[in-house]
Amino acid sequence: MHEINVQLLRWMAAGDDPGSWMLLAGCLIAQWGGTMCAAVLCWAAFAKSPDRVYILAVAATAVGGSVISHLVAAGIGVQRPFVQGLAPGYVLHSADGSMPSAHASVMFFIAFSLMARDSLRRIGWLLGLLAVATAWARIYVGLHFPAAIGFGVALGAFFSCLFVIVCRARLRRVADRDATRQPARREHLPRGAFGRGTE
Repeated sequence: MHEINVQLLRWMAAGDDPGSWMLLAGCLIAQWGGTMCAAVLCWAAFAKSPDRVYILAVAATAVGGSVISHLVAAGIGVQRPFVQGLAPGYVLHSADGSMPSAHASVMFFIAFSLMARDSLRRIGWLLGLLAVATAWARIYVGLHFPAAIGFGVALGAFFSCLFVIVCRARLRRVADRDATRQPARREHLPRGAFGRGTE
């Protein structure tokens, strides 16, 4: 598996003589992809007021997912490709663990979670494309092995599934609670509230 991972890296990474425009694009997306994702999420929280609570919950969970990803990466301790000398490092970065990619886990979590909600699906697809571009860029500039990106995507999908299950269970509980309270409310309304009533 390690040999396949290294071969994929050599195929996808910029190498020692990259095209200038590709390298510029890769560096910009690798550095700013996460920031652009956060900016779109902030915009959605203001523009989609009916979904604001859901979006804020996604953002809060993404912070927790980032912490977990970094803890897992520190525990596994796989060095980045540029640290191992397997690819040039075109972006300044610390030499911390890289498996899984925190960028991939967080960005794909956000994208998948928004895709799961009908009113946010288009934004989710947009962020999904941004997540794919960022994943490619971080391999291209020597920050991650392809396996680290794959692990990050899987972790993001797992977090998203848990998040959506919890949210839907919460909605069902609220709906059931409202349904049980409704008859009690009707009993205390004055006569004629649902029609003229009978005299």
